[in-house]
Amino acid sequence: MPLEILRRIALRQDGMVTTTQALAAGLTRDHVRQLCRSGRWMRLSRGCYAPTGRPPDAVARRARIRAAVTSLGPDAFAVLDSALLLHDIAGPRRPAVHVSVPVDRPRPQRHTDPTLVVHQFTVAPGDLAEVDGILTTSPLRTVTDMILRLDRYPAVSVLDSALNRGLVTPEDLASAPTLIRGRRGAPAARSHLAEVDGRAQSPLETWSRLRCVDGGVPPDTLQQEVRDEDGHLLGIGDLGWRAARLIAEADGAAPHGTPEALFADRRRQNRLINAGWRILRFTWSDALRPDYIPHTVRQAMSLTRTPPHPESPH
Repeated sequence: MPLEILRRIALRQDGMVTTTQALAAGLTRDHVRQLCRSGRWMRLSRGCYAPTGRPPDAVARRARIRAAVTSLGPDAFAVLDSALLLHDIAGPRRPAVHVSVPVDRPRPQRHTDPTLVVHQFTVAPGDLAEVDGILTTSPLRTVTDMILRLDRYPAVSVLDSALNRGLVTPEDLASAPTLIRGRRGAPAARSHLAEVDGRAQSPLETWSRLRCVDGGVPPDTLQQEVRDEDGHLLGIGDLGWRAARLIAEADGAAPHGTPEALFADRRRQNRLINAGWRILRFTWSDALRPDYIPHTVRQAMSLTRTPPHPESPH
């Protein structure tokens, strides 16, 4: 019965339980240690466990973040990549868990947990928020912290994602230069802020747009709507060049990887082509090549439609 109670608790906590919860459910500390030694439970951090016995790489990152914040005390909070994940902002998905403790406390050394990076960030009251009971930096503080540390393409992707999801507003981002003033990386971060476009719905769309900007063929618009003569929506293109009637689609594996999505993409592409638009499709492997996307767009824009030769009279 105690184990069943703890499994239900874990379902509400990203798959994690604490020693305190285990004791309240009726287990003893010796019982907890025995469960860990047998492999039925796995220790995530001090006083925090995954009651499933899964190997570390199979445990949800949210559980590892929750465990790290919990184990470091009530004033600890998630930062950087970990805060991005909690807010569901697109960004780097590196394995380390980043947690901050107050600056007036000694920074603990966790040599037994190589994935945990402990920081000491100075924060204002409005810089913190809770996500499902986990204390973390607010969306605005999270993105400003990240763009100070990231190169241009991933930094703009983070900003685009937060703006697209409504987690920050244009007014929030207008205040960001003041928030980062004097911090290391601020000059580059200000230039990243100037390139934000919240219409981008994925990092791949951001990368594709920036490749086109760098290649001298910036799109006229994002999320280009194509309608028929009666105003019915035929489809929406990720990047659009209206004068050339050209659309580029950024095909990420997750949203376009199922058979149903593939069939829907084909039907939509047929409608757009029949409406007089040409379609280019790009993947992550294309976006990682600096010249490929702008070169392909430039070639497509240079093509002219040549009318068919009239048939010779017999």
